[in-house]
Amino acid sequence: MVFVAVVAILFGALNMQSVVAQNAAVSAYSPYTMYGVGELGTHGNALNRAMGGTGVAMRSTQIVSMLNPAGYSATMPKSFMLEVGIEGNFLKNQQRKYTSTSASDYTTAANAKNSINFREIAIQMPVAKGLGFGLSLMPYGSVGYNMHSFEQSEDIWGTVGGVMYNYQGDGDLTEVKAGLGWEIFRGFSVGIAAKYYWGNIQHNYTTSIYGDYVGSGDFVATTGLDDYAFSNFKFQAGIQWNVVSTKKRMITIGATYDYGGPLRPKLLQTVYIGDYSSTVVSHEDSRGQMRLPHAVNAGITYQDAKFIINADYAYQNWGGDNAFFQQDAVSGMSVKYVDTHTYKFGFEYVPNRFDVRNYLKRVSYRIGVRYGDYYQSFEGHNIRQWAVTAGFGFPLRFMGATSINAGIELGSRGDLSSIIMPKLGKRVGFIQQNYIKVNLGFSLFGEDYWFVRPKID
Repeated sequence: MVFVAVVAILFGALNMQSVVAQNAAVSAYSPYTMYGVGELGTHGNALNRAMGGTGVAMRSTQIVSMLNPAGYSATMPKSFMLEVGIEGNFLKNQQRKYTSTSASDYTTAANAKNSINFREIAIQMPVAKGLGFGLSLMPYGSVGYNMHSFEQSEDIWGTVGGVMYNYQGDGDLTEVKAGLGWEIFRGFSVGIAAKYYWGNIQHNYTTSIYGDYVGSGDFVATTGLDDYAFSNFKFQAGIQWNVVSTKKRMITIGATYDYGGPLRPKLLQTVYIGDYSSTVVSHEDSRGQMRLPHAVNAGITYQDAKFIINADYAYQNWGGDNAFFQQDAVSGMSVKYVDTHTYKFGFEYVPNRFDVRNYLKRVSYRIGVRYGDYYQSFEGHNIRQWAVTAGFGFPLRFMGATSINAGIELGSRGDLSSIIMPKLGKRVGFIQQNYIKVNLGFSLFGEDYWFVRPKID
């Protein structure tokens, strides 16, 4: 694959890299997205994300369950719920660029990007007593990067002149989920959902000659393009059990299992001499070997009239399912998929949801935190990522489910540490990403009765 060969350049292996603005309207802006399906989105609606991405065990009659299909069974009879969300991203990348092997001899490069994107749409409705149906659409992974580097080899400069390499990628993978949740007996529910993944991701590189000082003038640009087209089904199963359920409080445990396996995207690899409208010298149509991980999510939720407290744990078997992707880039940087462990905590407080006179006492106040690993490692260096979240829920009707949910997430991925590349003998800095995400979600129609036939006296 074209992008397998350039990961070392991503981290400054040529020590002349700069990252420039990404023009595609995608939510990712990260050199880390050069592999696989890119940056993974945080699942759930605006409420879940404001509470650190938690909610596997949370049951509610007033908000769509997007993390656990067992939660579909909590739908109120004769009601209909709709969730719509948007998200704004404000990202900044930083990297230390070293001129020697000394850890103190560096300059710092930085850039930023802002974007606003559709986040999710979901519906939930009853099918029969204790049986609910849910349907949702949300992003799963996003790719977005645009980088260039300049050749520094004296041999190349002496025979050709200046050479610039440019690497670009964009696209996304979208998840559509549809399933049923069934409350088998009071307080115990199971659910199953089919997940359909589709999308396109492109990775391309261009090699161009400038300042042909000593060459014959016969050198032309070369462009390579890898186009991945995704279309495949996966499945998810879930359970929720109210281990404590009284009029005053409820404690629920929940879990989901995602059956991963091969995505087998259609892969079209093309190499051009010149630009995209020039001569095609290589054209290959095949199937990519990317696999989605088997994943387990487990959580516990405490709820009463004022508080909701969530604690979730997520495990994804990226390393085992993609062990065959363990390769070295051309300059020797080892890039591997690794299993991930993520810990999430969320808290919601409502002063008095039954207060008729004071609206602010009916507002929901939310905070959360999340900590875990990125699903790839570079030269044995794991990429840590964390986020803190906060948000509000503004009810639009007294004792109703219709509400506006706003949230903010401040997070970081990676660090500014460095390593000496064994084959190059140069110090290379890793990339640190800091970001702010602003979420806005609309929960609609939860208290309306859509399936009641009106009677006329």
